[in-house]
Amino acid sequence: MALQDKLNEHKANFEKNAPPEALEVMHRATADLRNSGILDRTLTVGDTAPEFELENTAGELIRSKDILSDRLMVLTFYRGKW
Repeated sequence: MALQDKLNEHKANFEKNAPPEALEVMHRATADLRNSGILDRTLTVGDTAPEFELENTAGELIRSKDILSDRLMVLTFYRGKW
């Protein structure tokens, strides 16, 4: 199963079981983001991400160019507690 198919399935399962009030808030926030124009400034498939440095969970500085010099990288963002 392709990643997008798995994500779609996960979303469908979540929306089936989530409280309606939570879904309303999440859908409204998604619509607000889309309407803000943020999608016009995001990277898309095939774009090259700029080099960056971030602290990992242990407080160590991680450089994207160091990781990408010998392996693939998956970057995730943790929004925090809703």
